[in-house]
Amino acid sequence: MPKDAAAGEFARLVRALKARDGRSFEALGRRLSVSASTLHRYCSGATVPEDFAVVGRLAALCGADAEERRSLEEAWTRADRARRPAAPEPEPESEPEPESEPTATEPAAPVAPARPSPPVPAPPGLPSARRWRGWGRVGLVGGALAVVGAVTLGVVLLPGRSPGPGVPPPPPPPLTWTVASHLWKNGCGHTYLAERAPGAPPVPADARRWAVARGAVHGGETLVRVSVQGKGAAAVVLQALHVRVVERGAPLPWAAYRMDDGCGGAVTPRSFAVDLDRPRPVARPVDGYDASGEEGRELPAVSFPYAVTAAGPEELLVSARTAGCDCRWYLELEWSAEGRRGTVRIGDEDGAPFRTSGVEGRPVYGYDSVERVWITGGESGQGG
Repeated sequence: MPKDAAAGEFARLVRALKARDGRSFEALGRRLSVSASTLHRYCSGATVPEDFAVVGRLAALCGADAEERRSLEEAWTRADRARRPAAPEPEPESEPEPESEPTATEPAAPVAPARPSPPVPAPPGLPSARRWRGWGRVGLVGGALAVVGAVTLGVVLLPGRSPGPGVPPPPPPPLTWTVASHLWKNGCGHTYLAERAPGAPPVPADARRWAVARGAVHGGETLVRVSVQGKGAAAVVLQALHVRVVERGAPLPWAAYRMDDGCGGAVTPRSFAVDLDRPRPVARPVDGYDASGEEGRELPAVSFPYAVTAAGPEELLVSARTAGCDCRWYLELEWSAEGRRGTVRIGDEDGAPFRTSGVEGRPVYGYDSVERVWITGGESGQGG
């Protein structure tokens, strides 16, 4: 596909996503951490992003399904390939000019027989005399490539880089996990921040799809449930849970929308509280409460380490709160098993960081299910 056609097809799909969402370039750019002008160049076809990550986040933000995301990634791949310059064609090897013949009026000088040189074995892959003549150049190029290869190997082996060709990659971690990050407190209460009135609230099971389609952000608190289990019978020890805030900003100036007033329910004992406003947030074990019986009972906090297997999973519930920032953050889980150690980074269901923004001082709305409208409830306090 020609370069302009590939970029145009990619831009058409990006424009369709942007039109579906309905927000301005500035509003979408803030969500994607790119400038409005950069996003406009993607939509116009003037620029193709260096990698697919930002476009993948845009697809998730606009509620694209798996088929749409696949088509978008294929279009990006074609546009990315088309923009790269083609490799130059090698110049044909010139034949040596024939030596001039002696003239009839000038007798040819006698030529002493040349002393034969010791035979030099042809290198593998160059058996013919024609290819052998170019070996001097090949040797120089090969030496240069060897130097480049050594430099490249040194780069790809730096921490955080994938190993180069011929270097075996590290084995995958011996555990697996799933994440749910659009939980409602006790199953029925949550607050979202939204730039505009978000329509009727969803049921808890549809909260993620509803929030992504409207660009809504967790207000004051994010509840994350991580279900972890080993891949085999051998125990994997979970050593610690860390919190990494990768971006901080001022709380979003949006209104807060309460899904419900809250209700009772059971709490898992593996609970952790996180204060995102601290310079170095930590996941602190907290007491739980079991309300499943006739009389509730306290569940004492349990600290790390835990052991998991394929048949014995663990469930971790993290409550991260903020009053003073628009925070993007990850969880990092340390593990050890059979002489190996490692850390896995856990983010939202699409791999992006979790996002929580303070709601203090924001106007608060509750939903009137009879009139089917959002009605104001004053201003929110700290923590939402």
